[in-house]
Amino acid sequence: MTATLRVVIDQASAQSFSDQATAGLETARALIRMAPDGCEVAAIVPSGEADLTTLVPGLSGVRVASLARRELLAAWQLGVAPSIGGGFIHSTTLAAPLVRHDRVNDGDQSVVTLWDLRAWEAASEVARTAVTWNRGMLKRAVKHADAIVVPTFAHAARLDEEWSFGDRVRVVAGAAPSGFREPTDADARARDLVLPERYVVTDATTAPSDGLGKALAAVSGQAGDDLAVLIIGVPADQEAAVRELASAAGVPERHLQVRPELDAADRAVVLARSELLISTLTRTAWPWRVVEALALGVPVVALDTPAHREVIADGGVLAEERDLADAVAEVLADTERYGVLSDDRGRAYSWDSSAERIWQLHAEL
Repeated sequence: MTATLRVVIDQASAQSFSDQATAGLETARALIRMAPDGCEVAAIVPSGEADLTTLVPGLSGVRVASLARRELLAAWQLGVAPSIGGGFIHSTTLAAPLVRHDRVNDGDQSVVTLWDLRAWEAASEVARTAVTWNRGMLKRAVKHADAIVVPTFAHAARLDEEWSFGDRVRVVAGAAPSGFREPTDADARARDLVLPERYVVTDATTAPSDGLGKALAAVSGQAGDDLAVLIIGVPADQEAAVRELASAAGVPERHLQVRPELDAADRAVVLARSELLISTLTRTAWPWRVVEALALGVPVVALDTPAHREVIADGGVLAEERDLADAVAEVLADTERYGVLSDDRGRAYSWDSSAERIWQLHAEL
């Protein structure tokens, strides 16, 4: 008898370069590659989503819900699971039909994933509707999820402090996009992006939990005629505010470049050609750009937080805020050595190994 794991993929048609949308597709592909004998992978998608047959080859089937994404997520928040059914359900976000079910007698399973605690730790940075949905879905997960997957033990500790999940919390790390490296047209992309000859990268918005001011203060003393600061992932409506932050931190306008969200190929070019990545994320979240930098062997300097400490380990330099500038200077003085450390640590993360752990989780359930 074949066991089917149905993966909720609710953001395949996302217009932005959403990290969680990418994670959903990468997880589904890896689950197919790593499926045990007698197991297969199907998908659950909202009405109107992209055709998954090309995005995720090898799916045994696609169950299209009767509702479009916005309406489906609202229904799930209310505990309504229209036209979905039971079985083994795995979601790479909190989006799932979390309702009462019988795991023991009927074999139904519901597992969800939580990548970021911004809706709880920095709610003022998130739209009220998003905060309400995330908090509502986590409450449903407390009641009905058979397990909740988080990417770090730092996440698990926070959940243990605030919510009653007990031994249902499982840690499964994320990874960089499969094949994340400079593309064959990297030189042309670099010209189109007008990259400086030498630069450091940070990925942030003006949201306080991104810590952009801390990053800019740490690199302002290093920025000079031969070293620029490049900030990626900046929404268009925040560019002026980001430039003001940089000016206040002492980064001259001529040494600053601000870029919007980039696709994976452009990010690979930007990161691979940088001197280092600095991450000052303060909330409990999976540090996507840090993991991409590690995958490319790019030196990393990060604020010393539980999540950074766990993800980076000895693959980069961790520092308190007051010591970040010294850490940046230390790494800039020996980028070759710190690049080797980064590359070694980057080998710890892959979607295939994450998929193996997910299959193991469902087998244990």
